[in-house]
Amino acid sequence: DPTQKCINAFDNTNAYGGVGYALRLDYDVDSPNPAYNGFWMKLSGVDASTYQYLVFYVKGDITKSFSPQVKLELKNKSEVGKYLLTGITTEWQRVRVPLSEFVGIADFSAMTEFVVVFDDLNSNPKVGTVYFDEISFEN
Repeated sequence: DPTQKCINAFDNTNAYGGVGYALRLDYDVDSPNPAYNGFWMKLSGVDASTYQYLVFYVKGDITKSFSPQVKLELKNKSEVGKYLLTGITTEWQRVRVPLSEFVGIADFSAMTEFVVVFDDLNSNPKVGTVYFDEISFEN
């Protein structure tokens, strides 16, 4: 469906703290068909088993629309952990998601992907821009 898309870019005007670059995700799931898309980042087998949290900063674009919630996924070779992030606003927020909240995954010793999913069920409005910055695993 060519009406669906997620375009990622590195944005230095909206970086957290005004330093470096933020991950900018421009999404569109406004389609007559069931729609989902997103962004994924390879984690190359990183061992996150010694960490307790996935930590990042997030905000919606102040000049455009954005969904106040997105689905996050963490993956290993055989499992997918899902978490619904809610409460996104136009201000940068530091988010600490306990790894135990990622339903569907038990083994964090060899992580393969971090995914941000926009879909027509959870994303409202269905077109918008969300920023992420300083994504890490922490205790």
